[in-house]
Amino acid sequence: MIEALITPRSYRCASLLATPVVNAWLAHRRRRGKEDEARFGERLGRPGLPRPEGRLLWMHAVSVGESLSLLPLVERVRDAFPDVHVLITSGTVTSAQLLRERLPAGVLHQFAPVDRPSAVRRFAGHWRPDLAVWVESELWPNLVLETAGRGIPLLLVNARMSARSGERWRRAPHLCQPLLAAFTGVLAQTEADAARFRALGARNVAVRGNLKNDARPLPADDHAVEDLRRAIGGRPRWIAASTHEGEEAAVAEAARALSQVFPNLLTILAPRHPERGAAVTEMLERRGLVTARRSANSAIASATAVYLIDTLGELGLVYRLADIAFVGGSLAPHGGHNPLEPARLDCALIAGPHTENFAEAYAALEHAGALNRVNDADALAGAVRALLEDERAQSTYSTTAREAAAALGGAAEAALGLIRDHLEPSGDDARARVLGG
Repeated sequence: MIEALITPRSYRCASLLATPVVNAWLAHRRRRGKEDEARFGERLGRPGLPRPEGRLLWMHAVSVGESLSLLPLVERVRDAFPDVHVLITSGTVTSAQLLRERLPAGVLHQFAPVDRPSAVRRFAGHWRPDLAVWVESELWPNLVLETAGRGIPLLLVNARMSARSGERWRRAPHLCQPLLAAFTGVLAQTEADAARFRALGARNVAVRGNLKNDARPLPADDHAVEDLRRAIGGRPRWIAASTHEGEEAAVAEAARALSQVFPNLLTILAPRHPERGAAVTEMLERRGLVTARRSANSAIASATAVYLIDTLGELGLVYRLADIAFVGGSLAPHGGHNPLEPARLDCALIAGPHTENFAEAYAALEHAGALNRVNDADALAGAVRALLEDERAQSTYSTTAREAAAALGGAAEAALGLIRDHLEPSGDDARARVLGG
């Protein structure tokens, strides 16, 4: 197979030859608003900021989920090494917006350069990090190998490798092996992830869980929370968060069924992709559900059946408004979204069958008896009704979920140990302690 012939050198040559294709792809993204026009030069490796004097730790994520998973680690690094500057790179406009809101003061952000030689050389030559920490699994060969070639140590944390990705990399051993050899340590999320990385040639692999398990409760503006609580008043309510196309229809059916028992019920719906707000509103109103949209500053009236939060970065607000939360991406086959976010904010949890993206977290919640599973709109309505009718059961579920979420932490401390070993090497080798060597 052709993948078996790919080497770092042939990949580099191919990426040079593909320059017209990459340019066309970038132009398409710019037309669709997928690139930040004011900062587009960063995607070509042209720095948007000066490099600060002193030591620099570079952390690379890809999109929203990976970027946000870095936050608990960034906080620990800043506390442990106040003299070390931190640069975070990501590849999407949405991730940049959220990081701008949530990064501690002084932490820098740049868009990651596209993976072609000229861009990565400009990037690495300007920033010259003392250590690079990559998150999860998106391994761009030119960027990784250019970094390693400059003598910059690399760590891979929160590492995950699906069976499909593992098989794809297995077919390109001459590229994969030098790529993974560039990392001096790998902290995998699960044993299955670790086994795949080891099989592909990674060294110093240990299992230390998921950084997302160490996150603090999602933030929210206190005034916005209080304003909405006053607007909702004493009405019974529940949340459907991070929903995908198809799931909103199930939520609508559940809301209609529940309204027969709770005439004053308010359903709070937060689609995963806020830009779908108009389409979701149209679907809800076709079903006779009066809808108020947050993006339009619509007031919650007595006749409002659904409050649609079609704004970005407000899940912390959403989960503070009610005590019952359905976590989306789980009825439709999207692998589910993070259940620990509502668990940390005292929500009783409901989810569908598709939760493989957070398998460890969902397994822990189920083992603790903190999760209600549903398969369709009828079951969703039944689960919400049972919790609305039994406040004691609702409180037990939420408390158990919060405790189970707290017990899953530890990945950020392990990653900090590896970072400490590189930034502050000593006789007490953190690498051996963290990796078990």
